[in-house]
Amino acid sequence: MISDDYLIECKLEPEEPRLQEPGSIPLLPSMVDVPPKGDTRDPRGINQHLKLEFSDILAEPSSFRSFDRVWTWSDIVFESSRLWCYRIISLLCAVPVSLFSGFLFACLGCLHIWCVMPCIQLCTMAMPPIRTLWASILDVVIAPLFASLGRCCSAIYLTVTQK
Repeated sequence: MISDDYLIECKLEPEEPRLQEPGSIPLLPSMVDVPPKGDTRDPRGINQHLKLEFSDILAEPSSFRSFDRVWTWSDIVFESSRLWCYRIISLLCAVPVSLFSGFLFACLGCLHIWCVMPCIQLCTMAMPPIRTLWASILDVVIAPLFASLGRCCSAIYLTVTQK
């Protein structure tokens, strides 16, 4: 992620009125929808793959060119529709999804704290005697049984013939 030190802040309106185009309406700060700088909504960058621009989706080769105004307005319509569709969909879905996610993570946290960790601690405390018992069963019963079975079966030879 690029730190804020490398970002350049561009002015939206010229400082001097003589630099404005004639007949243009000066932009007021209240008219511009700019999010605050300190509001990082993806601080760990888990959605880097969703940073798409118009040129990532649509591109004209040099042999085909539409009118410049068509290209410019297509870019504006694409960006605006993407922004407003996302805002409308997130308005409809964000609250129910966050409510469900909060409920789900609360249940998982409660289960982990009150069920999983006590079981793990119980198993950790109970395992040394069980491990000793299991090693004794293996040494006394299972190992001699399979050793005898191996000796019995070691004299068996198979020959394969074709007819």
